[in-house]
Parts: sequence; structure tokens; C-alpha cells
Amino acid sequence: MKNSTYIGRYAPSPSGRLHLGNILSSMLAWLDARRNDGRLIFRLEDLDPQRSYAQYADLMAEDLRWLGLDWDAGWQPGGDVSFTQGARTPLYEDAFSLLSGRDLVYPCYCSRAQRLAASAPHTGDDADTGCRCRHLSAGERQALERSGRRPAWKVRVPDRTVTFTDGHYGRITEDLAASGDFIIRRSDGLFAYQLAVSVDDADMGITNVVRARDLISSAARQIWLISELGGTPPAYCHTPLLTAPDGRKLSKREGDLNMETLRERYTPEELTGVLAHMAGLRDTQESVSAHSLAEDFDWARVKTEDIVITI
Repeated sequence: MKNSTYIGRYAPSPSGRLHLGNILSSMLAWLDARRNDGRLIFRLEDLDPQRSYAQYADLMAEDLRWLGLDWDAGWQPGGDVSFTQGARTPLYEDAFSLLSGRDLVYPCYCSRAQRLAASAPHTGDDADTGCRCRHLSAGERQALERSGRRPAWKVRVPDRTVTFTDGHYGRITEDLAASGDFIIRRSDGLFAYQLAVSVDDADMGITNVVRARDLISSAARQIWLISELGGTPPAYCHTPLLTAPDGRKLSKREGDLNMETLRERYTPEELTGVLAHMAGLRDTQESVSAHSLAEDFDWARVKTEDIVITI
């Protein structure tokens, strides 16, 4: 019987074939859910139609099933589109209106280059410390719009510290003001990642998020944003990154060790054994099924340092 108090999720972006790093974080999310007799939801993060492709969504589902990583509800090829972000725009509109009504949103006319230049050190494309647009008068905004500038929309973060306990990396403290205001709607009208993922996690009752460590800096913003929207933030647990020998993280766009290649080289049990050994769950690369790994899964055995690919 499933534990109704635990609801996890996969939330991949269908912008390319899953690579080995995606599979590692998906496997750890699956193991955490199954260890806790929890439920797992599959949700597609397809906000940007220019970078989302139906064929990759189908292949993602097929690749996860090939590895034995199932889910209890959510997106299926040809199935319920309510688990795709592209179909959830009315929910994001409602959240945007709620934040706007509380004067937590303002238009930003900065170019991407200006936003990055204002952020030191850089904390991501959607972060902006000390944005001058926060303080524009109504007249200045009108002048910019008359000149053809289309604004993105940022949320006005408070001068507040958020502290949470990551299930793998321990106590994390982040100063929201230091991270800066962040975009929740792009200048082309599309909603941005931070708003959409926060709305979706709250709306779907997600209680536990397991994802790669490169998103750990987003957790404090999402905790705050979900709380502002009246939801209950999930517990977060981040996983080590898999990196290439030159130190860069793997990328779908660059085709790093994607599942097309991996499925030609390995059986599901062989690949699971390789990943289990890389993560620290097994002492050798001996073949193993995902279900066998779940029997004694323990986060204490998972490495915290990033893992350099050796295959």
C-alpha cells in the first residue's frame, strides 16, 4: 500500500534525449520514493515550445521504463496533458495575478546582458541583484515602452533569510535579497521556471523533491514563493552532478552519454549497476535491478561530491 504522505516527482524538460546525469537523479528520486512506499508523479517541464519536442517526451518515458523506473500518476505518451506545463497556463496566470495584487511583481526592461552584468557573482540567468527597474517611475516605464521595449516581469524578493535542511547536503541558508529579484514571466509572455515549478509542486501536493545539485540554489526561492502563494513547500534532497573529465556538467544539447548510446552499450541491469557504483550505493559495477537497489537504499551511502564520468 502506497504512503499517501509522500509524493515525489520526475520533472524533465523534453528538450533532448535523457543523458546519464538525468538518469542518475531520476533513479535516486525513484529509489527515495520506493524506499518510503511513496507515490511518484511524472510531469513534463515544457514551458518553452521552441525547446520542447514531443518525440523526446516519448523517449524519456520509454527510457525510464526500460530501466525499471516507473511512476504512479502523470504524463503518458498520448495521455493526460494536465501533467504538462504547457497545459497549465491558467494556474500560472492566477499565481501571477495574486503576486501582482500584493505588489510583489514589477516590469523589468533590462536586456539579458544587463541582467547578468548586474549580478555579481552570477547566480543564474534569472537572477538580478539591485535591478534598477525596481525603482522606475510610471513615466520612465511608459517612455521605455514607447521606445519598443517589452518588459519581462520580476518578483520583488524581501530582505529575508531562508533556511532549510536538504535531505542529502544538510542545513542550507540563503539570503533572498543577495540572490536578487528573479524573472517569473518572460518578455514574450511565457512564464518562467521558478514560478511554474513552484505552482506545480504546490498544486500537485508534492512533498518530496529529489533533483540534481545544480538546482540547490533555487530551493530557497521556491520555498519562499510557494509560501507566498499559500502552499506548503516540499522537502528537498539534491543529488551530486555527473561531470565530464574537463569539469563541465553533462548537457542534453551536447548529447553527452545520452540514452540512445547507453542502450546500445548496456542492458538495464548493467547500466543500473554502473550508476549505483558511481553514486556510492555499491562497491562494484555488478549488474543490479532498480528494485534490488531499493531494498537497502540509504542516502548516507550516496556521494556528496560531484562524480567524474569514467565510462
